[in-house]
Amino acid sequence: MKTFTTAFFSLLIAVASLAQEKPGAATAAAETPEPGLYATLDTSMGRIVLRLLEKESPKTVENFVALATGKKPWRDYATGKTVTAKPFYEGIIFHRVIPGFMIQAGAHLADGGAHLAAPIPDEFSSGLSFDRPGRLAMANAGPNTGSSQFFITHVPTPHLDGKHTIFGQVVKGQDVVVALGNVPRDAQDKPRTPVTINKVTVERVGPEPVTKPK
Repeated sequence: MKTFTTAFFSLLIAVASLAQEKPGAATAAAETPEPGLYATLDTSMGRIVLRLLEKESPKTVENFVALATGKKPWRDYATGKTVTAKPFYEGIIFHRVIPGFMIQAGAHLADGGAHLAAPIPDEFSSGLSFDRPGRLAMANAGPNTGSSQFFITHVPTPHLDGKHTIFGQVVKGQDVVVALGNVPRDAQDKPRTPVTINKVTVERVGPEPVTKPK
């Protein structure tokens, strides 16, 4: 009887310990039932989950995923060397935030003054528009100059239609986007306290889309 009682209480303690453990970071698969390709930005202010619009903007999505996973080379401005096999976005800051408009990241320079990867063409033929909050789009310096920098909108921004490639949509964490955009900032719209992208996780939910032969 004593042996049974001891074993029983040991089991209770083990169950209680498991119950007290903090759950790990939920994956996009657990949060988004719709099949597709997702990117989760784990930032110092919270998590933003985005569905990547690979059918509508395939080249832009491919570029973003390659940078996020370390499969695309990029140039380190501090050393002047080309970096390979290293995720581009991990550890960088949101260098430009404007309340009621958008948040921007994707530069390794603190002032956001440079695109650090080879440019990609614009993709405007899908009919996507800035008709809703939470659009993920490429920042650029003119036609076909998108590279590594991206932004996420707070509100509908139709004046950007046909100027910036839309390649994703927030499905969870728009409150984080808005909160991030409202942090104290300097005259250049840079947050006074750095907000960092700690990690970008890319995950597919469901099967890969069928690619039609060319």
